[in-house]
Amino acid sequence: MSEVLSIRVPRELKRRLEALKGEVDWRSEIIRFLEERVAYYERLRALRELEEALESHPELPRGTAARLVREDRDSR
Repeated sequence: MSEVLSIRVPRELKRRLEALKGEVDWRSEIIRFLEERVAYYERLRALRELEEALESHPELPRGTAARLVREDRDSR
């Protein structure tokens, strides 16, 4: 199922688009552009949410990860 999205463009741009009508499938071009931009902003939102989640976690003292790895290796 599809929906209609209507936008206003400057008259000169519309004239230029129409001049290229036989060479460019504007519908496909616009849909592909919108899909790429939506994916970009979804990734951006996910990164912001991840950064917010990481900020709420306490920072561990330097060397903690190495110490925990050593402890794990020594316990085997």
